Formats: sequence, structure tokens, C-alpha cells
Amino acid sequence: MIYIIVHALAPIFVIMLLGFWAGKAGMVNNKDVSLLNIFVMDFALPAALFSATVQTPWAGIVAQWPLIVVITGAMWITYAAIYFIATKVFKKSPQDAAVLTLTVALPNYAALGLPILASVLGENGATSLSVAVAIACGSVLLTPFCLLILEREKAFAAGNQHGSTLAMLPVLMWRSLKKPIVMGPLIGVVLSALGVKMPDLLLAAIKPLGLAATAAALFLTGVILSARKLKFNAVVGLGTVTKLLIQPLIAWGLVLALGLHGSVAITAIMMIALSAGFFGVVFGNRFGVQSPDAEAVLLLSSLLCILSLPLFITLTSGL
Repeated sequence: MIYIIVHALAPIFVIMLLGFWAGKAGMVNNKDVSLLNIFVMDFALPAALFSATVQTPWAGIVAQWPLIVVITGAMWITYAAIYFIATKVFKKSPQDAAVLTLTVALPNYAALGLPILASVLGENGATSLSVAVAIACGSVLLTPFCLLILEREKAFAAGNQHGSTLAMLPVLMWRSLKKPIVMGPLIGVVLSALGVKMPDLLLAAIKPLGLAATAAALFLTGVILSARKLKFNAVVGLGTVTKLLIQPLIAWGLVLALGLHGSVAITAIMMIALSAGFFGVVFGNRFGVQSPDAEAVLLLSSLLCILSLPLFITLTSGL
């Protein structure tokens, strides 16, 4: 089991290490990664998320409602709790807290979801569908919260908006929704619900972009990390423990509350038990927000999930 987990994690560390080395060696300007960020956030990831959602049958998505409730509930609870603690206890700025919170709350479904779930339940259509649903939940139902906060603070800093957040909400929502990273999967879900089948030619045309998404995002993360001095503190410790232990236990509580068992229960818990994803760090960089704590949580949780994942695989075996 450890070998399977290490095998799934190896590409993450190798690609991030290549990006880190490229930044340190001056092969890539790690002080200005705007071009890489545009490619990842506006083209590669939206293409990957659109392809994943538009090809997921709507009937399959609806049938996965227990998984959607558990995954979304665990992400929302974690997001609200960590954002509150980061801003009220640790006095983080809203931007920094938003990036940190998204990093903690959103698991690395894209890179780890399928290999880990396939190792537990077997590689089949059901596991692929579950991973696609998890990706859709994260991209459509969680990332807009982070974008709303980042857009709000950007507007305040520019002096373009005044008044309460509630009054600004329609404008902020539109600014968030029109981002390709949100619009891509959202359009995919809508088309799936309407039963619209995309032409094979179109899917084939954007497939290379989708295939490059995870690698490009990990490489970009490595380049970003090369320009930072990582520090481990109480915030990083709390974020890492929350991601690897507390959030999966929240999911477990929701599983018990809904009376779920079998593969659905195992899938929900294992998807949430994955290490932190790279979305928060990449989002922050796009808005000029540096969050060393988020970057440290990303790195530390990716290392320590080698220990936490076998724990939850063992604990959920009897469900």
C-alpha cells in the first residue's frame, strides 16, 4: 500500500522539484511567473475541468448525490473554520487567509484522486466517475469562495468599490464566475445536465491542454516555491493537521449522519483524506498574493500523507 501511495506522489514531487530547480537556476524568472500562470489558470486547467465535467453523465452525477453532500460539506466546514481562525486568531489578511484556506480545504483530487481510489476500490468506471464528481465539486462549489474574497480585496485596494460586501456581491460573483477556471467546469456541468454531447473533434482538440494541466500547475508551484523561504509555524501545523486528520474525520461524521456505508462511504472519506491541492497557491499568485503558510501546508501535507492515507485506508476498510 505504501508503494502505491509513493508511486502516486512521485510525479508530484518530481515535477515540483523540476520547477523549483528551474526557478533557482534562473532558467525561469521566479519573480514573474505571469505567463505560466495565465497558461495554467486560463487555458490548461479550464480545459481539463471542462473535459472532465462535460463527459460526466448527468445521471451519474445525480446518482452520486451522497458523495457530493459529504465532499462539499467537509470542504465548506473546513473552509469556514480555517478562514475564521486565520483572520480572527492569527490576524491574517483576508487575501492571505483565502489562499491558505483554499489550500487546506481543497484536496488534490486531480493528481491523487484516481490512483489512490483505484488502489482501494479497483480501477473501473465507478471510481473514475467519483473522481470526476469530486473535481467538479471543488472547482464549482468551493473555488468561487476564494475568488470572491480575492476579487473583493482587489477592488478595495484599487479604490473601485465602496460599501458592504453584500452590496458588492453581484459584481463580485460575476467577476468570479467569468474566470475561465470557474466558467470551464461550470459550462461542462450545465451541458452535461442538458444532455449535450460535445463533438469528438472538439474534445480531441483540447485534450492536449487538459493533459498538460496538472503537470503545468505543479511545475508552476515549484517555480513559485523557489522564490520563497518556507517557514513552519503554528498556522502551518494547524493547516496540515486539519487537512490530513480533522477534515477526513469531518467527512466521516457526515458519512455516519447520512447512514452511508460500503464503497460510497469509503470513497467520500478517502477523497477528503488526500493531501492539499495546488489551487490556492496558484490562485494567490495570479492575484499577487503570497502566502508562505499555504505553500508550506501544500509541501508538508504532500509529504505526511504517506502516513495519513494508509491510516484512513485501514480505518475505512470495515465500512
